[in-house]
Amino acid sequence: MQQERLIRKYSNRRLYDSVGSRHVTLEDLRQLIVAGERIKVVDDKSGEDLTRSVLLQIIAEQEQFGSPVLGSELLELIIRFYGRPMQALLSGYLEQAFTTMLRQQETMQTEMAKALQTPFAPLTELARKNMELWEQMQAASRNAFSGRGADTSKAEDQDDSKTPNDARKGK
Repeated sequence: MQQERLIRKYSNRRLYDSVGSRHVTLEDLRQLIVAGERIKVVDDKSGEDLTRSVLLQIIAEQEQFGSPVLGSELLELIIRFYGRPMQALLSGYLEQAFTTMLRQQETMQTEMAKALQTPFAPLTELARKNMELWEQMQAASRNAFSGRGADTSKAEDQDDSKTPNDARKGK
C-alpha cells in the first residue's frame, strides 16, 4: 500500500502539505488524490485524524460546484442505511464496487491509448500491399512497352527459331 502524504490542519483552518512544504487548498488535495496519492490529515495541535472529515468536504465541494456524482435519490438511500444492520455491508460493497470500476476504467484508458498510438496500423499494411501491387503493374507496363514482356519474349523466341528463308516465305 502507498505511503500516506501527511497534511497538517492548523487552527486557522489552513492546510499544510509536509511533503510539498507548502500550504494547500481542498482543490489541491483533490488533485493529489486524483493523481493516486493517499493523504492523511491531522490536527496540528491535538494530532487528531481529520482525514475523513476533509475527504467529505472535498466530496461536498465537488457535489455542489462540480459535476455531481451522487444524485439525491442515491444520497437518500445511503442515509437510510445509517444505523441499520446492513450499514457495514454497504460500506464494503461500495468500496469494492468503486475499486473494480476504477480498475476497469484504467484498463479501458490503457487500451484506448494503445489503439491511439497506432490507429492506422491496418491501413498502413493495406497501403504497403497496394504499393507493392502498383510497383508490379508499373514494372509489367515498362516491360511491355520496352518489348521485354512475357508475350513479346515468346514471339521473339519463335522468330529466332525461323530461318531467314522461312521469314521471307511468310512461314
